[in-house]
Amino acid sequence: MALERVLPLPLQWLYPARFAIVLAIILIFSRPYLTWRPGSPVASIVIGLVVFGIWIAPDLLFGYRNTFLFNNGLTGAAKSSLPPGLRQNAAFLALRCVSSFALVPVLEELFWRGFLMRWLIRTDFLKVPLGTWSAYSFWIVAVLFASEHGPYWEVGLLAGIVYNWWIIRTRNLADCILAHAVTNAALSAWVLYTGQWQYWM
Repeated sequence: MALERVLPLPLQWLYPARFAIVLAIILIFSRPYLTWRPGSPVASIVIGLVVFGIWIAPDLLFGYRNTFLFNNGLTGAAKSSLPPGLRQNAAFLALRCVSSFALVPVLEELFWRGFLMRWLIRTDFLKVPLGTWSAYSFWIVAVLFASEHGPYWEVGLLAGIVYNWWIIRTRNLADCILAHAVTNAALSAWVLYTGQWQYWM
């Protein structure tokens, strides 16, 4: 993502490059740390759908996204970075969806729940079992996860709380990855069905 700021490439070229690089990183570096077997797959799917509901409910029910708390110089505004032309490009949209539910959950869960929640407990984080409870690490990660989502920070906070709770409950990163993947897949389907492109920032 840092390279994207200095490489003057169009978005339809950057996404395939990002996809390939991230996939290579996952395959090469994360394999020793990942199990792809969720212990509670059905519950993880339900959790993912609940977080999806949390994500879209405020805009559907209250429509407050344009108020100062969610539209300012710090959080930015809820608007899509996709040019209108790419919104009609089937190949690009397919890659964007796959990236959203196949790559992003793996990377984010490895970082937030797999690494940071444990590192905040002990810098030698590999000696901290997955899902170890610490109020400090729980809330720091939830708040930082919220800040990553800009104008959707309040639903990002709730999502972070749910995912943090789920890793503590399951002690299985694959369950969190599955829940996160379901959330992102449902959100991608929602964007394509409704044309609410602002969810793809």
